[in-house]
Amino acid sequence: MDPKVKKIVLAVQRAEETEHLVYMRLAELTKDENNAEILRKIGIQEKGHARFWEKISGVEVKPDMWRVFRVVWLARILGLTFVLKLMEKREGTGSAVYTKLAEYFPESKKFAEEELVHEKQLLNMLDEESLQYVGSIVLGLNDALVELTGALAGFTLALSDNRIISLVGLVTGISAALSMAASDYLSSKADGESTAGKSALYTGVAYFITVILLITPFLLLDNQFIALGITLSTAVLIIFLFNYYISVAKDLNFKARFLEMTIISLGVAAFSFLVGYALKYLLGVDV
Repeated sequence: MDPKVKKIVLAVQRAEETEHLVYMRLAELTKDENNAEILRKIGIQEKGHARFWEKISGVEVKPDMWRVFRVVWLARILGLTFVLKLMEKREGTGSAVYTKLAEYFPESKKFAEEELVHEKQLLNMLDEESLQYVGSIVLGLNDALVELTGALAGFTLALSDNRIISLVGLVTGISAALSMAASDYLSSKADGESTAGKSALYTGVAYFITVILLITPFLLLDNQFIALGITLSTAVLIIFLFNYYISVAKDLNFKARFLEMTIISLGVAAFSFLVGYALKYLLGVDV
């Protein structure tokens, strides 16, 4: 066998062994028995592929246990949907590799078709509670990022003491989180939705967590301008991570959503910063 071809075969063999374990572990995680059965079937199929390539290579290859560990824990933290979407993208790559290998091993055409079936099965099985409430999470995050970054920027120039900024920011943020949750509940209830309570909870929690992350720099640092810089950087990081998660899980345009949220949040912060500066001198406030 050509050394280059054998190298590809060994890489594919290891990938199949690894994905066999990944699917089996994910099957143990999911509470939906139908989803678990699909994952187990795919895992068994991956094992069959690995055995085929083992006969070709004549070498026993061990799975990438670090990848297995990483994917399983990612599923625990970020949910099965997010991980399966990432794996779906890898499956597409695997299908392309199998198509290339078909030149040397005709059987790989069948494997390529099976990989495409994996994608369809994975897409059809995705139904996770957290993604059902994405609208509520977006509502909480958007409002917290826009309102609180703006408020903290204004407080930074209007007030000179980080303890006062933190106090005012926390009171503003917590009150707004409760207000947003209540508004979401009443709105959902008025629309006759049976999940109004959960929707409100997701909105409130998303808002509250964002509040804590944005105010923490003011609690830990003495210089309010450095604290504001870290807060704005944290806001951009939250926007980046959240939009990446949603773009993968729901097949949305990451770049457009990220830029839109970032421009709005930082734009409001910049405007509020100037308003705080102006009001401080217009009202003669010196705190």
